[in-house]
Amino acid sequence: MKVLFIIFSLLAAAQAVAVEQSRPNILLIMADDLGFSDLGSYGGEIETPTLDQLADEGIRMSSFYVAPTCSPTRSMLMSGTDNHLVGLGTMAEVLPFSPSLQGRPGYEGHINEKAHSLPRLLKDAGYNTYMAGKWHLGKAPEQDPHAFGFDQVFTLLDGGASHFKPLEKSKVLVENVTYRENGKDVEVPDDFFSTDFYTDKLISYIDAGRDSGKPFFAWLAYTAPHWPLHAPEQYIEKYRGQYDEGYDAVREKRIARMMAGDLFDKPFEPAGFADVPSKPWNQLSPDERRGQARKMEVYAAMVDHMDDNIGRLLRYLKASGQYDNTLVVFVSDNGAAGEDHARGYSPGDQFTDNTLENIGKRGSNVNYGFRWAEVSATPFSLVKGTSAEGGISSPAVIRVPQSVASVEGGSVVHGFGRIDDLLPTFLDVAGVDHPGTTYKGQKKLPITGESLLAVWEGDESHRGKAIGGEMFAQPYIRLGDWKLRSSHAPDGSAATMDRPYKWQLFNLAEDRGETVDLSAQYPDRVAMLLEEWRRYVKWAGVAEPE
Repeated sequence: MKVLFIIFSLLAAAQAVAVEQSRPNILLIMADDLGFSDLGSYGGEIETPTLDQLADEGIRMSSFYVAPTCSPTRSMLMSGTDNHLVGLGTMAEVLPFSPSLQGRPGYEGHINEKAHSLPRLLKDAGYNTYMAGKWHLGKAPEQDPHAFGFDQVFTLLDGGASHFKPLEKSKVLVENVTYRENGKDVEVPDDFFSTDFYTDKLISYIDAGRDSGKPFFAWLAYTAPHWPLHAPEQYIEKYRGQYDEGYDAVREKRIARMMAGDLFDKPFEPAGFADVPSKPWNQLSPDERRGQARKMEVYAAMVDHMDDNIGRLLRYLKASGQYDNTLVVFVSDNGAAGEDHARGYSPGDQFTDNTLENIGKRGSNVNYGFRWAEVSATPFSLVKGTSAEGGISSPAVIRVPQSVASVEGGSVVHGFGRIDDLLPTFLDVAGVDHPGTTYKGQKKLPITGESLLAVWEGDESHRGKAIGGEMFAQPYIRLGDWKLRSSHAPDGSAATMDRPYKWQLFNLAEDRGETVDLSAQYPDRVAMLLEEWRRYVKWAGVAEPE
């Protein structure tokens, strides 16, 4: 009898391991400030063979929303609910310039105690949980990603940083940042480069946990291609001269590829360049053109280099036998960044070298500017920081294992999704019950995102409820194909709460470029959407202009 008991115990243990191993791994890869059209599979000329192959194996989403900026997006990802409820009604960097928001619930500038935690929920369900890269959701011990439920984590706590090891004596903001591993501050090595290092770390964490028999949830949160523009020299050389023709020509070629492909269910009028103070390419001096072209060369190099590192990670998963059972999701955290990041950050610092020859190398501190951001946002209007499609539309490439859902490889999904939908999606994939409004006796906000599994399988029916968002007094409300928004090109001012709304109405089924304002033609629909907006404001606690 004792022998039989041992045998049955071993069989039960083996069965339990098999169940654990059959549950899919979940790999989330997030780029930082990547535009909608930068990937090859989204119409871009930048070489991204890894992500393009992933799209061939899986699906692309043509209508996936994020928040207008990075930390609000990350808060929605981690909590599964609206950023205004979980502390990121605005960014921590903006709070000092916005007295009316200071002390207001939901505007703490960091993720608050009301938020559920995606890694903690998956960890409780038997997953190993890993992260490498940018956090940007708070620096206090209780806000640290390690305390938030990641078993192993190497993180940049700040919103942006030099991609090389920071210069010790520089006063520039991006050279004075905090790296932390498993809750403890650390220094990075001399040969540090963010994209390589984060990839190395995540591979090491996944590999160390292989013998546990548990599935993993891993978040690779790159800081590429966020300012400052830095890339390894060989990648920069690869793109030398490729952007000499200027903004208009590159953008028109992207539009032609997109409209000739299958990314959208039908062609539409692309957005034009915004009316902002900026000289056209043909009015730039030869030196100005060389400088602008070099910035885009480095940006392209950053995206290419990131794609190579994603390839390295996927090759590791294949070699270790983990790839087939891994759900892979790739997104950006917001639209392309058009603001002048570098302005005001110690431009006279003696350690900064922004000469043409040094752009992209250690010590340079530049971004690629508004016009190139509009190229990255093609074919949509405006850029990061706005509620226009160019600010909140992200590429989304998903590789779905057969055990999760049946999808047609290489297909495009036109159904709508948003970043807060990923938490309930991942819980469904893992077979985890959705939590309610408490967690271990603590009161939590309910998860309001919706699982995307049906959407990924081709269900393009619209949600029955309106979806709203707001950042920097730029709101939107979307119901079905109709979107009401108030958007303007970022002007660099931090305090925006004194700017009144200027509502415009668009039918996104016909006009994703948001080129024709239909508010005068459909006043009843405007009124209906404004009612939805008022409900959203009350529910989310949105602060509005006086």
